[in-house]
Amino acid sequence: MNLLAIDTSTDSCSVAASRGAELFSRREPAAQRQAERVLGMVEELLAEASLGLGEIEGIAYGEGPGSFTGLRIAAGVTQGLALARGVGVVGVGSLLALAEEAAAEKIIACLDAHMGEVYHAAYVKARAGWEEISGPGLYRPEGVPVPSGRDWTGCGDGFAAHRDRLAARLGDRVSAIRSDAAPSALAVLKLAIPRFAAGEAKDAATAVPVYLRDKVAKKTSERA
Repeated sequence: MNLLAIDTSTDSCSVAASRGAELFSRREPAAQRQAERVLGMVEELLAEASLGLGEIEGIAYGEGPGSFTGLRIAAGVTQGLALARGVGVVGVGSLLALAEEAAAEKIIACLDAHMGEVYHAAYVKARAGWEEISGPGLYRPEGVPVPSGRDWTGCGDGFAAHRDRLAARLGDRVSAIRSDAAPSALAVLKLAIPRFAAGEAKDAATAVPVYLRDKVAKKTSERA
């Protein structure tokens, strides 16, 4: 299939596309410029892949959790493009995309949620993809679920922001840390391809963010 994927769940803006079995991707730091860059990047990527937007048969997006603004951008652009094309969409969890990007066998995925918390999930590589050990959740670092066994790889910027607190919680279960790993549109695309093939695409209107948190800032009384 000819597919497009978009991820703006972090400070980066990334897009990916498949033309049959060939995969193409672009990624760049965008900070507050994701909204102004994403459509231009899509256009550049499709030109590189020798695809027109009219040839795209489905769109995948990073649904979250992550940056509230970034998630809204990815969902909004996905909705708009999918409605214009009349194609279905697939949302892929950001923590699962982080595990796919890190590509280790046993992954503890942690993204910095700010406000002293992390978005956390744990996955084990399986023949058919990934087995979910701990589903996506919002935790204080000292309260994340502790998986059984050892030789886990910790990945994501949550390990950079809360390294000591996570280390105290997880102990010797983690043997390696990749705090530089991040979700990407290419990882979203790879995870979405079998779902499109299985007929799991949904209506464009279902492209909505998954936040896990219902507010972005503490009240003055909470900060005190």
